Amino acid sequence: MNAVQATRVVLPGLVEPDGLLIETAEVAAPQPGQLLVAVEATGISYAEQAMRRGRYFGQPAFPFVPGYDLVGTVLRAGAADDASLVGQRVATMTKTGGWASHVLVEARDSIVVPAELDPAEAETVVVNGVTAWQMLHRSARVRAGQTILLHGASGGVGGILIQLAQRAGVRVIGGASPRHHDALRTIGVEPVDYNDPNLADRVRELAPGGVDAVFDNVGGPMTRVSFGLLAPGGTLVGYAIIAGVSGSGGLVLPFAKALGQVLLYNLLPNGRRATFYDLWAGHKLRPARFRKHLEEDLGAVFELLADGTLKANVAARFPLDEAAAALALAESHTVSGKIILLP
Repeated sequence: MNAVQATRVVLPGLVEPDGLLIETAEVAAPQPGQLLVAVEATGISYAEQAMRRGRYFGQPAFPFVPGYDLVGTVLRAGAADDASLVGQRVATMTKTGGWASHVLVEARDSIVVPAELDPAEAETVVVNGVTAWQMLHRSARVRAGQTILLHGASGGVGGILIQLAQRAGVRVIGGASPRHHDALRTIGVEPVDYNDPNLADRVRELAPGGVDAVFDNVGGPMTRVSFGLLAPGGTLVGYAIIAGVSGSGGLVLPFAKALGQVLLYNLLPNGRRATFYDLWAGHKLRPARFRKHLEEDLGAVFELLADGTLKANVAARFPLDEAAAALALAESHTVSGKIILLP
């Protein structure tokens, strides 16, 4: 088969958003276990913003094509076992490589998307939806009537987690910048400012007995504050360490400190527990289990999106060749939801 010409966005090094490059390159035929996908929508998340600054743990060497996930139509399959996917729309977690018109992806990381879903709306709930669902239902195991504190409430993961929590009958206290508080109130969230030095006192006013779970994407000193706000039997779920990777220096030590903190808290005999959520846990060591959970959890999120229970939050849509402007908007932190690139 002939090679496919792909347009792609390349991150050449430590550059500002306007330093992104638009290139054309050939995409080879898929090998067994791979799919060739014509990308219909990909997106901008915190991961790509951190990668631009060289501050994402485990990112590849420059230059590379960013793009943590995508939605697109399968053009070719590398193995007969995957031939039934040709012509179908799939969602794939890629970690990198999604900002392109055509991409080779792993079949085992791809889930069929319901045909009635808009590709851009489906894209908003791929990595963000799996993360929110698994943290809420697998890590924290929340129940109706409980109260949670969610840092990053105005972000992509936060917006989906709020909807899933409310659907489960859970009260949400949302940490966000004050400029997002009115929007959070309109959807039934009780907002707090995560930069408020009196944050702990404010949360205790809202939940005197403590909260049943905290979802913390800040890390650093905030982790200690968050753990102290848990009710007996509560769970702290760390899902990023923005405070630890925002500066300079190596990334190994901040992650080691974050994991060490979690271990220490779990040794305390106070009935509370802590965990650090890793989307890719088990991907290599327990692939069948990883695939099973991905299929179940993303499938459940897609069902909720398809029946209108879950609302996609598309902050803006940009053509792929305007990725620089899209990334600059994402890094301005002035919009709520996910910015989508349309090849």
